[in-house]
Amino acid sequence: MKIEKVIVGLLALISFSTSAQKDKKKQDVEAIKSMCGCYEVTFKYSETFSPKEDYIKSKDYATGGLEWAELIEDKEDKLSIQHLLIVRDSMIVKHWRQDWLYENTDVHHYHKDNVWKYTSLMPEDVKGQWTQKVYQVDDSPRYSGSATWVHVDGRHYWENKTDAPLPRREYTKRSDYNVMVRGNRHEITDYGWIHEQDNDKVIRKNGGEDILLAKEKGYNIYTKVADEKCQLARIWWQDNQKFWASVREEWDDIYNRNTDLSLKKSVDEKPLYKFLFGMDIKTKQKDISEVVAKFIEE
Repeated sequence: MKIEKVIVGLLALISFSTSAQKDKKKQDVEAIKSMCGCYEVTFKYSETFSPKEDYIKSKDYATGGLEWAELIEDKEDKLSIQHLLIVRDSMIVKHWRQDWLYENTDVHHYHKDNVWKYTSLMPEDVKGQWTQKVYQVDDSPRYSGSATWVHVDGRHYWENKTDAPLPRREYTKRSDYNVMVRGNRHEITDYGWIHEQDNDKVIRKNGGEDILLAKEKGYNIYTKVADEKCQLARIWWQDNQKFWASVREEWDDIYNRNTDLSLKKSVDEKPLYKFLFGMDIKTKQKDISEVVAKFIEE
């Protein structure tokens, strides 16, 4: 009789745990999806500290614009959001993309100098976690990190620290550091969401320890506005989504090799995005494949 009670108790505990896990995952999905829509965005960055006494602080950076975030993939364990910038009220620029994968074990972590190291994570280390994979405008990799969404005291946030290449705002302007260790925090707010950053700009060399050049604080503030304000971006995506689905398919084949990845910064003095942005949207998969392949270091 006692054994039967113990078994019943264990089954009830397992059932409760499974139900709680499903409810938690549902909250996670709702938080991620709430980042979709039309937003007025402000981007603000300021260097805050350097251990070098003679370091000259870079100028504060601030800009903004209107951005549409489209949910382009909605699966049980994967959500994908494509960001589109609306420039001068009439021009659409394909911006960054973020994929969210539940309990994902395959990651390409940035190392340095356009090299990403493939890492296979242990399932127990990512239980209940979401990996955020962030991609360049041409769908090549930027950075990836895994962490747990937190829902407590009315707050909903996810935070992670991971290595990344230089941000676009400094990629062509600076060569005094080669890795940004990004402290990313995504928090859902009553007005939209905020991407808060605590970044380390470091110098990384083979066989040596990272050297900190400067620390930086960043705030990307997304304020929700009516979707109608982003109608041009929505129409643009409807017209262009098949082409970019083909580009993603090409990259997926590369990522799924589960090997280290090294990319050329340019071919014929042109970065990859200029090749892709200049293509006809009816370009065949074979031609897209040939262009992307030119940027893969063997």
